[in-house]
Amino acid sequence: MRPASEAEKARLNDTFADLCRILSPSGEEAACAEHIERELRGIGLGVERDEAGNLLARLRGRGERTILLCAHLDTVPPHAPVDPVLVDGAWENANDGILGADNKAAVAMLIELARRCSVEGSPVGVELLFTVQEEIGLLGAQAFDKSQLKAEFGYVFDHATAIGEVVTAAPTLYRVEAEFLGKSAHAGIRPEAGHSAILAAAHAAARMPHGRIDPETTANLGYFHGGVESTNVVPERARLLAEVRSVDPEKAEAVLAGIIDALHDGASHGACDVDVITSKQVLGYRQKPSSPAVVAAEAALRAHGYEPKRIATGGASDANVFEAAGIQCVNVANGTEHNHEPTERVTQYALEAMLDIGLTLLEEAATA
Repeated sequence: MRPASEAEKARLNDTFADLCRILSPSGEEAACAEHIERELRGIGLGVERDEAGNLLARLRGRGERTILLCAHLDTVPPHAPVDPVLVDGAWENANDGILGADNKAAVAMLIELARRCSVEGSPVGVELLFTVQEEIGLLGAQAFDKSQLKAEFGYVFDHATAIGEVVTAAPTLYRVEAEFLGKSAHAGIRPEAGHSAILAAAHAAARMPHGRIDPETTANLGYFHGGVESTNVVPERARLLAEVRSVDPEKAEAVLAGIIDALHDGASHGACDVDVITSKQVLGYRQKPSSPAVVAAEAALRAHGYEPKRIATGGASDANVFEAAGIQCVNVANGTEHNHEPTERVTQYALEAMLDIGLTLLEEAATA
């Protein structure tokens, strides 16, 4: 398909800025979804919204193959109004807060891709899916009924690194919740009668795996809370939340076992009880470079002067959910920068380049 015209690029930038102005933290995507639904219906597409709030629209293709293109509507909490401004050729928030390029750069690109295809047609059938609550555990994608998809494979555009990177491996993620139960007592009169849940939890925290375990594996203690707002009570309760991620599922399980051992050791040290709940939140994956989805993505990148670079990531995306459902899904870097930070930005060049790459991807996916 021909590259985007100057008029299309200008509209893409306007679409992106309009989307960024609509605050849509996880769980509060309704206004953004309504805006997108109006845009899609305005170009003649039917739009379905499920109970979770996900939006699905379809484009007919000239061939028999159908692919999935996906982006998420939610952002991390904004903490400030979003006023998109151009600074030296890049979109930034004029206020001290996120811009929302994660993932509205991809949302804007898909809207403009759909606008072109609604007029000129598409080499391949396209299912456009806009998900909710991605940032808090891929909840929208998990709630979505994948059985209604006809796509052979798909793409998300949700990796905030330089254009050219293609995520071919993503992690398995475990969440760990631990509730320590000790015994309260007056801290000044009979502290020996108490069993401090905070000390037990602290002992566990100091001994559990943390940070970068190896190039493929990480562990993090993200939440620690206990006691009451009084210093004269030996604290009876404490709670920890932790996670483990690894592209290698066996390594993830080994580190998870180390965390569980540390939690029980801490409880024993403090003469407390502990309830531990573990859940596999995300299933990891590895993709073959020879798969049609990867081949098409790399061909589209090369067509626009980018040398593809296959990478493994420690971050999960909606691609994990579709992979687990049996739909190969490639996460393609979209050139956004500093996602989840007040310095978040995306250059006009990257935004416009991704539209051209997306249009070419339709041709490559039709024949891969």
